[in-house]
Amino acid sequence: MKRIFDLLLAISVLLFIMIPMFFIAVFVKMTSKGPVLYWSDRVGENNKTFNMPKFRSMKVDTPVVATHLLKDPGRALTPIGDFLRKSSLDELPQIWCIFKGDMSFVGPRPALYNQDDLIALRTDKGVQVLPVGITGWAQVNGRDELPIPEKVDLDAEYLERRSLYFDIYILWLTFIKVLRRDGVSH
Repeated sequence: MKRIFDLLLAISVLLFIMIPMFFIAVFVKMTSKGPVLYWSDRVGENNKTFNMPKFRSMKVDTPVVATHLLKDPGRALTPIGDFLRKSSLDELPQIWCIFKGDMSFVGPRPALYNQDDLIALRTDKGVQVLPVGITGWAQVNGRDELPIPEKVDLDAEYLERRSLYFDIYILWLTFIKVLRRDGVSH
């Protein structure tokens, strides 16, 4: 049921975001050197690694680490990178991963391949069995501001509470948070 919901929603959403995605791609290309999309190795369901696209918001030579680990994340941003991140528009290409089956709309955010602490904690709590998502219970409860153990506790709570109704509720909360730009750092 979750997969069918994801595919139907992805088709609907794609109709609305195709034109904005085109313009974002043009602006990314015009404002910085490098490719439009940034593909990162992420850890998904059952700790399987997959490639996840985002509109590139960081300069090409930025180290591949979680943003909070950068000494000065603001300096690594492209001219429109801050806007893309705060508006979450950099996430739009991830709809490809939903069509491909690597992601869902709702689930724990996919870890970077080198976030060993996050991956280990999720595995300890059994969260790795969940499809990863564009948004999730941890994102609507703090996003970038939460320490990793709290994120994993929220991911574990999602594991226990998951349902279509809960997913729809999380999607609604995500929409509100994105509009307000709550809990977003660089």
